Amino acid sequence: MSPASAAAPRVVSLLASATETLCAIGAEKLLVGRSHECDWPASVHNLPVCSRPKFKISGSSAQLDQRVRDVLSQALSIYEVDVDRLRELAPDVILTQDHCEVCAVSTRDLDAAACALLPSKPRLVILSPHTLADIYRGMHDIGAAVGASEQAERLSAALREGLAHLEALTKSLPPVKVVGLEWIDPPMATGHWMPALIRAAGGRDLLGAEDASSRRLVPGELEAADPDCILAFPCGWDLKKAREEMKALERRTEWPRLRAVREGRVFIFDGNQHFNRPGPRLLHAAEMLAGIFHPGAFPAPGQGVDWDRYTP
Repeated sequence: MSPASAAAPRVVSLLASATETLCAIGAEKLLVGRSHECDWPASVHNLPVCSRPKFKISGSSAQLDQRVRDVLSQALSIYEVDVDRLRELAPDVILTQDHCEVCAVSTRDLDAAACALLPSKPRLVILSPHTLADIYRGMHDIGAAVGASEQAERLSAALREGLAHLEALTKSLPPVKVVGLEWIDPPMATGHWMPALIRAAGGRDLLGAEDASSRRLVPGELEAADPDCILAFPCGWDLKKAREEMKALERRTEWPRLRAVREGRVFIFDGNQHFNRPGPRLLHAAEMLAGIFHPGAFPAPGQGVDWDRYTP
């Protein structure tokens, strides 16, 4: 079955990266609903929204971190799925994830909908994108679910080969020692696919661990690492919000003593669009990093829109 066939499935995507993947393999026409976070490509904005957060998502890094912890401490889910909307849309396939209860709608949030026994009896495609290999596998799973396996194979191959080619080019250059931060207050080191992405771009993540969750830094850890570069791509936030939240790092006593701060090598990113989403645009994210790490060898596309140098 191809995406254009008469029997093509009706799809609801509750994961932004899955929505991007579905559109990238030419199957956007199958989408009948999306999550509140699905916003790329812009054409998906017209689709019905099938989820919402259960708490206020504005405020500072510290405030949002506390709200999330309060909800999780009560063993509650963070997002709510609109079961009535799902009944109306009658999907054949629902794309979701079990990777992170904080980042996006998860299978836990979907439990209530599953218990409602939707008349369409949709197939759940549950993605678990912990590593780059998991991301490639997830693309295949999405393609198989909608009859577009060949297109998904081409997409995953393009991402895999693009990152491998970039890493081959950067391998001969001195690795740049970096600390990547997926949250600002409290500061949290990278995890999952991010250290591999940094490595492909010619960097070495001093505190992040591949195939592990992001984690809070312990006191003194950032100063002990003293990286060449500090990268801030707070999960779910754009460049403007990242810039605003950097004041929390500036208030830390060790901040002015850090080599990256003294040498003006602190960079902020639109993490929401380019790094936190395990989808096709990760190659663009890695190319940005390569240009930042090795400005004489690579261009750094997107400055001022996707990333910027941070100055107080």
